Parts: sequence; C-alpha cells; structure tokens
Amino acid sequence: MNIGQAARQSGVSAKMIRYYEQIGLITPPDRTDSNYRVYGADDVHILRFVKRARTLGFSVEETAALLALWQDKARASGEVKDIASGHISALETKIAELEGMVKTLKHLVHCCQGDNRPDCPILDDLAGERH
Repeated sequence: MNIGQAARQSGVSAKMIRYYEQIGLITPPDRTDSNYRVYGADDVHILRFVKRARTLGFSVEETAALLALWQDKARASGEVKDIASGHISALETKIAELEGMVKTLKHLVHCCQGDNRPDCPILDDLAGERH
C-alpha cells in the first residue's frame, strides 16, 4: 500500500509518517523502482503502536524505547513498567502545575471587575504589578 493508504489505516498522517521515518523512530519501508514507499500490514501495526503511545503522551524518545521493547520478545516487562511509571509521574507533575494555573487564573478572574474601567488585576499580575 502507498503512504496515503498506510496513513488512513493507521490513523497517522502521511506527514507524520515521513517525519517518524526522518528521525529514525520507524524504519523507512521499501520503495518501488519509481521511488514510492510501499507499506505492509506490519508497518501499519507499528504506526498504530506509535500513534497510541503518542496519544498517551509518551515523548518520541519514550515511544522509541517502548517500540524497541515491544519488538524485543526477550524483553523484561519491568523495563516497560519503569517507562510507564516515569511517564505517570511526569503527567502527575504536569497536572499539578496545570491545576495551580487554573487556581491562579480563577482568582484573577474573580478579582477583575470586567467593566469599562481600565484597571485589571489580570494584566497587573501578568506585568508583575501587585496591588
């Protein structure tokens, strides 16, 4: 199948497939005599794996490590668990940071009169001015 068909079947855009090939995340497929990429069912399966990992927020580097482990049938599942556990910790940190941002913004929005006056505690906070 061509790159467009592989993209449709995997859910990964043709542009991202080319990018993943360029950075070495996935192995470029064989090419025809006229230099067109030719993908098979295994390539689509790999692309689906990559898409799912990326959808769960794994970095390209983490995805590469997970992909290598997935393809290594002699792997220890503990390695996979370590990567996933590290990712959970990073996500929890990010969630806490986002919750802090929401709390701060809610407070600033509450303090803003939202009327026709130019005074605005939101802009004052962004400018580093406290009243």
